[in-house]
Amino acid sequence: MAADLFGSDFREELGDVSVELERIGNLADGVARSVSNAFRGALTEGKSFRSVLGDIAKAFADIALKAALKPLGNMVGGFVENLFTAANPALGGIKPFAKGGVIAAPSYFPLSQGLGLAGEAGPEAIMPLARGPDGRLGVAGGGGAVQVTFNVTAQDARSFAQSEAEVSAMLLRAVRRGTRGA
Repeated sequence: MAADLFGSDFREELGDVSVELERIGNLADGVARSVSNAFRGALTEGKSFRSVLGDIAKAFADIALKAALKPLGNMVGGFVENLFTAANPALGGIKPFAKGGVIAAPSYFPLSQGLGLAGEAGPEAIMPLARGPDGRLGVAGGGGAVQVTFNVTAQDARSFAQSEAEVSAMLLRAVRRGTRGA
């Protein structure tokens, strides 16, 4: 029932909110630990109030810096992992796309000059290409044998012979349509 009321976009956004709430909770736990450690240090080591406040400020700065740099670290880590996996397939699983497939998540791949990126805006298709009889490159497996059937109704041999020009014109049009779509 809930799946009918809310679309997949809503469920995805809700998942993103849950992840952010978990990050905020982890940040709050880190702040609480830092403040507790600073006050414990003040009591046990006899530090001044100014020193305790300085320790708390350093801890806040450290926590904020870690939180700010974490997404950047994840992005760089993912990029490096994809780069090494592309350079040496033994480092990661190999997914062959010889018969086509779908890339549903952002993925880097090597090009003759630099790197390519696929799947960054949603699922993208990979389709094998083949040269057609005319030498043009197109999607492989897209065509097959085409059968064209003409039904000719004639009263006698003479009327059949007279329709020959009309049948030839229809056959020529069918062949032209077929080569245009290739």
